[in-house]
Amino acid sequence: MGGSCAQRRLAGRRQVLFAFLLPLFCPALCEPVRYAIPEELAKGSVVGNLARDLGLSVQDVSARKLRVSAEKPHFNIDLESGNLLVKDRIDREQICRERRICELQLEAVVENPLNIFHVIVVVEDINDHAPQFDKKDIRLEIFESVSIGARISLDPATDPDISTNSVKDYQINPNPYFSLLVRVNSDGGKYPELSLEKSLDREKQRSHHLILTASDGGDPPRSATASIEIFVRDTNDNHPVFSKDEYRISLSENLPPGTSVFRVSATDQDEGINAEISYYFRSTTQSTRHMFSVDEKTGVVTNNQSLDFEDVARYIMEVEAKDGGGLSTPCKVIIEILDENDNSPEIIITSLSDHILENSLPGMVVALFKTRDRDSGENGEVLCSIGRDIPFKIHSSSTNYYKLVTDGILDREQTPEYNITITATDKGKPPLSYSTSVTLHITDVNDNAPVFHQASYVVHVPENNPPGASITHVSASDLDMGTNGQVSYSIVASDLEPRALSSYVSVSAQSGVVYAQRAFDHEQLRAFELTLQARDQGSPALSANASLRVLVDDCNDNAPRVLYPALGPDGSALFDTVPRAAQPGYLVTKVVAVDADSGHNAWLSYHVLQASEPGLFSLGLRTGEVRTARVLGDRDASRQRLLVAVRDGGQPPLSATATLLLVFADSLQEALPDLSDHPAPSDPQAELQFYLVVALALISVLFLLAVILSIALHLRRNSSPTTWSCFQPGFCSKSGPVVPPNYSEGTLPYSYNLCIAQTGKTEFNLLNCSEPLHSKQDIVCDDSSGDLFPLPGGDDLTSRPKTLTPQAPPNTDWRFSQAQRPGTSGSQNGDETGTWPNNQFDTEMLQAMILASASEAADGSSTLGGGAGTMGLSARYGPQFTLQHVPDYRQNVYIPGSNATLTNAAGKRDGKAPAGGNGNKKKSGKKEKK
Repeated sequence: MGGSCAQRRLAGRRQVLFAFLLPLFCPALCEPVRYAIPEELAKGSVVGNLARDLGLSVQDVSARKLRVSAEKPHFNIDLESGNLLVKDRIDREQICRERRICELQLEAVVENPLNIFHVIVVVEDINDHAPQFDKKDIRLEIFESVSIGARISLDPATDPDISTNSVKDYQINPNPYFSLLVRVNSDGGKYPELSLEKSLDREKQRSHHLILTASDGGDPPRSATASIEIFVRDTNDNHPVFSKDEYRISLSENLPPGTSVFRVSATDQDEGINAEISYYFRSTTQSTRHMFSVDEKTGVVTNNQSLDFEDVARYIMEVEAKDGGGLSTPCKVIIEILDENDNSPEIIITSLSDHILENSLPGMVVALFKTRDRDSGENGEVLCSIGRDIPFKIHSSSTNYYKLVTDGILDREQTPEYNITITATDKGKPPLSYSTSVTLHITDVNDNAPVFHQASYVVHVPENNPPGASITHVSASDLDMGTNGQVSYSIVASDLEPRALSSYVSVSAQSGVVYAQRAFDHEQLRAFELTLQARDQGSPALSANASLRVLVDDCNDNAPRVLYPALGPDGSALFDTVPRAAQPGYLVTKVVAVDADSGHNAWLSYHVLQASEPGLFSLGLRTGEVRTARVLGDRDASRQRLLVAVRDGGQPPLSATATLLLVFADSLQEALPDLSDHPAPSDPQAELQFYLVVALALISVLFLLAVILSIALHLRRNSSPTTWSCFQPGFCSKSGPVVPPNYSEGTLPYSYNLCIAQTGKTEFNLLNCSEPLHSKQDIVCDDSSGDLFPLPGGDDLTSRPKTLTPQAPPNTDWRFSQAQRPGTSGSQNGDETGTWPNNQFDTEMLQAMILASASEAADGSSTLGGGAGTMGLSARYGPQFTLQHVPDYRQNVYIPGSNATLTNAAGKRDGKAPAGGNGNKKKSGKKEKK
């Protein structure tokens, strides 16, 4: 059936090595494998043993995936035997049409390694078609004047078969007038012609009936018949004559339908109707008749449909010119179709691996494809290309076959997939191209280690943190995907003891959150460092490390500790001696303290809480140095006590106290008596509580006395003077001189002294101050400052009018204007002559403030606010309300049983009424004890 190059070579040498290498070199060294089969072969028929002809064993057929590729799947491979089998009906006339040699091109493909073998199957014709006439009934007309030997051309029969299976012979039934001649053309075509053997006589026989039989050369032969009816007409003895016996023209395949292609022309020397020529197609296939038409009168040939060089490259037809007398003359017309670049190339993917590992080496075959262009010549030559900057290239393996191979390193993390566009371009003018896209997916391998977002982490954790709390979060990312990109965290190293590490911190393997397992103490552990590892789940697994430094921040959880002065062995405070001649700025001692905290929490400051003499010593705020602030005075005690507080800078601050015992002495022997005479200092807190209890008791007694005095005054107004005779000075006696307390201290601007002496008689002495008193002056009783007068029993005080100061009416200088009047709003409505707030609530508030201010004067400090000389009233009645607005209520103070009143001595001496703004506004710097 056909020979192959493989068979010829295997016949000579059967060595194993050559048999293995032969499939690799056969496409380049030998001709294609050829087979010949008849058409209409049954499905499943064996064409040939393709595996044996290619040098392959039966095991290689399935192992190397032997298969055939063609435009139409007419054949397939039997994987068990390696035979090439018929898969579909093979009709030579349908496949090859009018081509005399019908060949089918196949490609045999094997893998491991990939090779392609060209196979040609020649389809041989069989006599499967009978001849066929275009017309079953043929009508002919002939003039009787036709001479013997004249020929009448008949339409030939057509047979799709070729060679011996086509039309071989024509026959007619026997008759005396006509004989049949067969004319053979240059292309081998046979055309029947009737030859006149005997002169015609229309009067004897008007028509002749003949049977034309066409038979082919097949075995058995096939035949067809046509009926010929010949009518004898009048004489027409001239035939039409064409200008050419054969016409050849060339047409472009892009010629639009309906275009006049060419014109045939014939002439006839007869006249009249016998010279009228008509044009017809004859001996032309049906496909040609559908493609072209000829105008019966003019002979113009027109294309009816679009031409396509790829379908039919040449058309052959015969045009017959027939005159009115029935004579005809044929001519041959050959139309060549010129190829135009009107077909784009095609790309056919025959094999594709769309998933590629990213560690694939360069040169790996990814896809196999071929190109096809139906045009011919340069219009059918195709070049393939792909885009730039991609790790792939095209390699031409054989004619019109290409391989797509890798040409670089693949990295899924940078490019997870490639969309490759393959472009096929022909060499026509203008060139046409076709593109197809191939998507290649890159499969991941574990080639990327996890990467921490930071190379090192630093976290600040305050001490005394709650155990189990999160202190920080570390994170790492892996560019791989799936399990190769899943990251777990762990602690691989630390500067802590391995056994103690788990009790300090832990890390979540999934989230990377670092937890504190215990409360940290800054004073014990200030910082420690961990090495964290992020590890993926790939095989083999990859990892990365990062350092984590944990800084334990300090909190103010330690109070200062006093190092000096230290307590003695018995728990008592030690003492320091100070020279009596120490000058201001003399360094007496230094308080030394430390704080276990750090930073601002350990920044210490020193403060004096209590001092025997507040202005005698100064204390350095930051140094803790105790220095003398002034020279030791005669009235200063030789033994001084300082209570020093040491505070840190934390929030809230913590503190400690230290007690300093300072003795002014020039030698130790001089200081010892002072130390032995004085008892041990008491607790400052106990002393403070004692002072508070005493102050509270004094305030209560003063309040009770004020209430009793108020009730007594009220009863005195409502009763007779004799009722109060028991309060006269004559009924009271004292055993000694009595000096009342000094009322010059405080915030009131007026002061007075009352001295009472008991020497057998009662005297009342009013002291007039010779000059205005200042805040730091002590008021001392002087005999010359006032008049001393006896108080005889039963005598009226008015017997000494010169020495007694009569009770003056209330002073009007302190009356308030409307804007200055005290009250809740500062502008009470009322009489301009009012002397006291007209609101009961405001009156009670003002009295309470005056009483509180008097208590402040006793303490030597003001807590009511408003500044000196305001008694806190400016905070209640506005900044314009100061002590200068307060009336001299001492005008209303009188001695029971006497008409005398207490006034400002200096004011009386000057003859002026006391004014609220002329008194002392500062408190006395020193208090007098009763």
